[in-house]
Amino acid sequence: MKRQQKLTIFLAVMISVIFALQSVTNSYSLPNQKEIRGVWLTNIDSEILFSKQGIDSAIERLNRINFNTIYPTVWQGGYSLYPSEVAETVYGEKIYPDSRLKGRDMLEETINKGHQLGMTVMAWFEFGFMMPVDSSLVKQHPDWLTERRDGTQIEIKGEDEVVWLNPFHPEVQQFILDLVTEIVSNYDVDGIQFDDHFGLPVAFGYDDYTSSLYRQDINLNPPDEARDSFWVRWRADQLNEFMGRVFHTVKAANPDCLISVSPNPLHFSLPAHLQDWFTWERKGYIEELVLQVYRPDLERFVDELKRTEVQLANSHIPVAIGILSGLKNRPTPIEMIEKQVQTVRDRGFNGVSFFFYESLWHWAEKPPIEREKALYNLFSFPASRVEMRNNLSQKTDQKPDRHTK
Repeated sequence: MKRQQKLTIFLAVMISVIFALQSVTNSYSLPNQKEIRGVWLTNIDSEILFSKQGIDSAIERLNRINFNTIYPTVWQGGYSLYPSEVAETVYGEKIYPDSRLKGRDMLEETINKGHQLGMTVMAWFEFGFMMPVDSSLVKQHPDWLTERRDGTQIEIKGEDEVVWLNPFHPEVQQFILDLVTEIVSNYDVDGIQFDDHFGLPVAFGYDDYTSSLYRQDINLNPPDEARDSFWVRWRADQLNEFMGRVFHTVKAANPDCLISVSPNPLHFSLPAHLQDWFTWERKGYIEELVLQVYRPDLERFVDELKRTEVQLANSHIPVAIGILSGLKNRPTPIEMIEKQVQTVRDRGFNGVSFFFYESLWHWAEKPPIEREKALYNLFSFPASRVEMRNNLSQKTDQKPDRHTK
């Protein structure tokens, strides 16, 4: 009898251990899990890009926590952050006007360190068509700017005055294409990323060039109401066509270079910024989508993940969710970050990316060491990136590349 009792107890203990192991397996990432784990690296409120030591230290820190993707800014404030022959030719400035970038190549340093540690490096065109009103490019090419119906050009962003390049102007388009080609051809980047600034606020587009283009196409003047549905659709379609040119240009220069876009949710990006990223995805122009879902509460965060266009994109290409890890004056509690990461995983998305590096550790109530520990617990096992699936490119007029099944 005692022997039978011992056997029963032993079996009960073993069953408990098995269930416990299953629970752990289900709760945490497995070593062979595929997941995008990204971080944006910018030069605003951050010093890391201004020295090689800063870059090395930052990437090593991310590597210790098992991140696998970095998005270093290469176009910010109307300047390139790498030595650019294109920029020097167009507006006389080879690199962002900061002495700490002179005589070195930030992008090359970032790529070398990232690849040394097995990371994917995606060149991030942070500012897109937006730039400070006093930038050298604006001074050299004022005819490249677009405007509102009342003729004004300046938009207030926080404490800054910015203007917008006209994305419909052929010279502006060629300039962007030349920058992209320069990077893809001269650097061993794994991809190019555009974000929510690769669009245009809906109030703009009333400049002489765009108005003339609209009249030629429609035989009407642009409507007075900037949000007129046809006027919105027409401008969005012009951007759609340009995104197609970007795709083909990148693939011609380097077929292996991925094209990533990090937009706002479509219900905002299209009517407010003419950025119809869902059409880009349907046409096969996007090979990675990192949707910015910067919501301070879980309910609204989840609502964005449920949207039909997001689910459809996730069925064709890797879709990661951009999470706001905080701003200098707006920290995000680590508990909210943990909940959002888990929600992304529970709903079958392909990973996350954090905006931005500094706010992963700083400006919050909890000290950096505690936030770093919490992040390590989220990413306690290494993970490779999700492989490209089917970006529908066979439905467009370009030839399928190696990323398309």
